[in-house]
Amino acid sequence: MSSLTEILISHGLLPAEQSDTLSAGDTADETAVRALLASGVISELQFARARAEQTNLPFVELLDYPVDELALTKVPVAICHRDEVLPIGFDGKRLILAMVDPGNVFALDDVRETARMRVTPVVVERSDLMAAISRYHRADDELNDLTNTFEEEQAAPDDDSLSDAEAAEDAAPIVRFVNLLVSQAIQDKASDIHIEPAELSLRIRYRIDGVLHEMPSAPKNIQSGVISRIKIMSEIDIAERRKPQDGRMSVSHNGRKIDLRVAILPTVWGEKVVLRILDNATSRMSMNDLNMLVENRDEYKMAYTKPNGMILVTGPTGSGKSTTLYTTLSAISKPEINVITVEDPVEYRMPGINQVQVNRKAGLTFAVALRSILRSDPDVVLLGEIRDQETAKIAIEASLTGHLVLSTLHTNDAPSAMTRLVEMGIEPFLVGSAITCVVAQRLARRLCERCKVVDRRDQHELAGLGFGHNHTDTPPTIYVPSGCTACSHTGYRGRVAVHEVMTVSPEVERLTIARASSGEIAAAARKQGMITLLDDGWAKVRLGLTSIDEVLRVVA
Repeated sequence: MSSLTEILISHGLLPAEQSDTLSAGDTADETAVRALLASGVISELQFARARAEQTNLPFVELLDYPVDELALTKVPVAICHRDEVLPIGFDGKRLILAMVDPGNVFALDDVRETARMRVTPVVVERSDLMAAISRYHRADDELNDLTNTFEEEQAAPDDDSLSDAEAAEDAAPIVRFVNLLVSQAIQDKASDIHIEPAELSLRIRYRIDGVLHEMPSAPKNIQSGVISRIKIMSEIDIAERRKPQDGRMSVSHNGRKIDLRVAILPTVWGEKVVLRILDNATSRMSMNDLNMLVENRDEYKMAYTKPNGMILVTGPTGSGKSTTLYTTLSAISKPEINVITVEDPVEYRMPGINQVQVNRKAGLTFAVALRSILRSDPDVVLLGEIRDQETAKIAIEASLTGHLVLSTLHTNDAPSAMTRLVEMGIEPFLVGSAITCVVAQRLARRLCERCKVVDRRDQHELAGLGFGHNHTDTPPTIYVPSGCTACSHTGYRGRVAVHEVMTVSPEVERLTIARASSGEIAAAARKQGMITLLDDGWAKVRLGLTSIDEVLRVVA
């Protein structure tokens, strides 16, 4: 039997000399190939195909495989996750089992014992398998069963007959319903869960890739129990229903700790709950994960590697400003520098960084916290948001006295940040000399790699939409969404950022001091080479990352 290395070499995926270093037996070969997989030398797909060839077993792509629903019921979801297996069909009296590692005899024994059937293994790509487990063992069915159970039961007791705390703690179905609701949202990569009381039902929506998706609604009689359960988990006052409240909770999902930020708002039909899912993986992103064009990345790097000055990230709510700032902090944070942040709220917990939570009730506002921070010998200061003149003034003075200050501002584009600060009452000469770089950004949905198709519109039609192709002889291949099971038939999976990076040059500084309009500043910035949001969006379209319609949706 050929080794994995020999198979990869025979397919031209590794240099031939690799075999000389991997001849110490099967275990060494397996370990070495897994190291190549981890370092990105080979892909999961190549690894899986090589494994299938080595074991002389079929390789299966699960997205196109007609999975038998009866087979799925033969093995519990816990075993599927633990052993990385999925029953997908029958071969006579044998169970066809999709596996990443068909040599895992313990997994095979588990399935034989559980299903009480003989097993025929097939090899699949690991990411395909995990996506399929999530897809076929979704919490939706159990949620629907629970919802039907609630509807069949008698109306819940009046709110006054039991305390909410007692009702929520005693109602096991309510606890399971909330757990499933959160688990399914994390599995679907949602950023927010909206639980909205209506007159006759409890409306539930997930925000996935920036767009709200309606989920099956729940009966009205569980509204009080669900909201009480969330309040208990978030350590929020369960008796207070008249005013907005905020809290935070953590859940465990597939071995990972996930934080959720909870906001409760009283409405006419009851309290609306929004849970923001804060995946700490975001705080471990690298600069490459931001998908900046090379020119923009170089400009931005010149700004954040300076020892002082101010960097602003602008854009509407939900445009990824915090993610960009945290990623920047990850790039510059090291033991030799003191990094302190002041945020409202602290969204991602980062090791090695001092994070301060704003507490207005205790008098700890952005301005007060910032003054205290500057007495704590910081090298880098991250300010969650510039909201008023006092905060802006202290932040700008900090950047002029040897600190690197990072913050966010709500403006539509990068040049408008200069005029916005002047309008807030900051002296123009301070704005011009303190700010070194402004980044405006939006989040566009990323095309699904598995189902995107070539855009067949002609050049005249595309030009009418404002899309050009850099006047090259050969127009680029651009794509439109199609839809498949991997992307829930939306045509999009994940998001990609669109950026506008403006370095504050002497000309931009001069215009700011002269109180020029944002249009004049933008014109000067474009002359010095600034790539506008729209042009950056078109570049992402040419790279096949997103579609023309999606760029127009987020930028226009």
